[in-house]
Order: sequence, then C-alpha cells, then structure tokens
Amino acid sequence: MTPEHKFINKTIFFPEKGILAVGDLHIGYEAALLKSGIILPETQVLEVIKELKEIIKEIESKKYKLKKIVFLGDIKHSFGYEWKEKANFKKIMEFLKEHIPEKNIILVKGNHDTMELGLHLRDYYVEGDMFFTHGHQQFIKMYDKKIKTVVSGHMHPSVTLSEKTGVKKETYKCFISGKSKGKTFFILPSFLNFVEGTPVNTYEEDYIESFSIVPEKDILNFDVYVIGKDKVYKFGKIKDLQNS
Repeated sequence: MTPEHKFINKTIFFPEKGILAVGDLHIGYEAALLKSGIILPETQVLEVIKELKEIIKEIESKKYKLKKIVFLGDIKHSFGYEWKEKANFKKIMEFLKEHIPEKNIILVKGNHDTMELGLHLRDYYVEGDMFFTHGHQQFIKMYDKKIKTVVSGHMHPSVTLSEKTGVKKETYKCFISGKSKGKTFFILPSFLNFVEGTPVNTYEEDYIESFSIVPEKDILNFDVYVIGKDKVYKFGKIKDLQNS
C-alpha cells in the first residue's frame, strides 16, 4: 500500500508521520562554477531558505504537523572541504530551527558529503516502516521485511518532453515512484535550481545501472510526476515516455 504523501515543490511530505524529505541541495554549486570561470550572483542559500519557507507555510496551511525534516544526502557539492559550504548550510539550519527542533532535522550522508559539516551525518534513517537514504549504495536494512517504503535522491531525475517529434523539447524536474522487491520507492529530484537533472526517458545506456539502487526492469515501470509551476502532474510510466 502506497503511504499517504504530498508532493510539495521539489519535496515530499508524509502527513501521517509529519516527515518532510528534501533531495540533493548541493550547497556550494555556485563556488564550483566560479572556479570553472562561470560568474553568478551568490543566491543559492537565499533561494533554498525562501523555498523551504514556502513549503513549510503550505504544510501549515493544510493544518498538517511538521515533525521532522530529512535531507537525503549531497547536502554539500564539493568532494573536498570548502569552508563556505559549512557556513552556508549553517544559515539554512538556523532558519529551520525556528520551525523545528534541531534533533528532528535528520542529515543523511550522500556521496558528495565526504567532509563533515560539523553536524551528525548518518548513512540512512529509519522511521517505522520507512527507509530514507541518499541512493548511491545498497544497505541490507533497506530490504528488511518491516520496510515498506524507501525514499531517496541521488539520481536527480528529470524528464524531457515535446508536443511533437522534432519540435522544441523542454526538460523538467520530476519525482519517480513505483514498486521494486515488494517496496514502494520514491526518488526525489535535486533541490538545486541551477540544473534540471538527468532525463529518465532519454538517458545514456549506463545511467540507471550507475545511479540507481532500483533495477532497470523495475524503474522503467515507475511513474513520472513532473513539477510544474503551480502543481505536480502525473505523466505516466518512464517506459511510455521514452520516445517523447
């Protein structure tokens, strides 16, 4: 049975448990672009806080109770140590602590989180029958019979769509969800605004094998939920969008 859930912006909220899951932030992406010679105004942290504020406001407007926030890894971008990433994430934490106790802000470790942020990072987080992980590696606990739902990021899913073949195509961030090995999976898009992600319907041959903890035969049957300007739209299964 698929748990009750709400797609809010680029996050997913589970009302019964009061848990909000947030995908890859990649704090420090701007600094990485700067090092490569691309100059952009440093707005990432302000945008993250603004979006999280709107998401929390929407949860509260629906009379739901926000009890925990789970960041699904790749909180930082650089594989090495960048002091600014730590300082910027601290700003995000300070904002969140105005709405929720720090002990209820769960930080899952991603493959980019090679250096500590001065905070406790865990490999995964379990809440009842739900398993939260980054998605870059397998854990035995994930396949425990008690686990019914797995929530992850890492893949940065998006979808490329066009009205007609040969007409200009547009790429949108999306959620993908479906069943695998008797469990319901939700794979979240990155929270990073600078890039849309990797299209799940026009991917390179080794994309799923390299970036997914779900077998390709199963993931092709996952449903795609495209993030629009004001709502999230169900667009059918990945396999049916491969020629879009």
